[in-house]
Amino acid sequence: MENTSQILNLVRASPQDNGVVKLIVLRLLGEQRRTPVRAALSESAGVEGDRWNLKPDPNPLSQVSVMNARFLQAVAGAAERMNLAGDNLIVDLDLSESNLPAGTRLRIGEVVIEVTAQPHTACKKFHGRYGKEAVDLANSAVGLALRLRGLYARVVRGGEVRVGDAVRKDVAECSRRA
Repeated sequence: MENTSQILNLVRASPQDNGVVKLIVLRLLGEQRRTPVRAALSESAGVEGDRWNLKPDPNPLSQVSVMNARFLQAVAGAAERMNLAGDNLIVDLDLSESNLPAGTRLRIGEVVIEVTAQPHTACKKFHGRYGKEAVDLANSAVGLALRLRGLYARVVRGGEVRVGDAVRKDVAECSRRA
């Protein structure tokens, strides 16, 4: 893992309003992963094909998990280890609470997702995959404010997302709610 201050500077340099989808991950049974170039999202199933929908009582506030690509690349070390985090959408976008408070809507292709207040923190599995330093940084006060471990969202309008799609704050959606 790189130097902590270098990682934080890298993450803080993420685009605030216009990012991009870098990786899509479907979590399968048995800790398996699939990384398609496109995925369908729906209001009822979240990311279709992801194991979230297989839970007996899936939490609608955690339908889609989103993580910052810059942080993940720094802790994963290699691109082929990035899918191990298990987050559905790996994006180059500032996910900090100050930039994307709960209720913020993001447009990704034809899809609109809404950031929820559901906490997303580094756990035992994240520790096993990326180490104690990564967990300590993600769960630190600054790490939580930057949402280094990511955020949860719910699907407001379904459709298809693709690797390379723009991720934008949906100003029209936000102003309609105001």
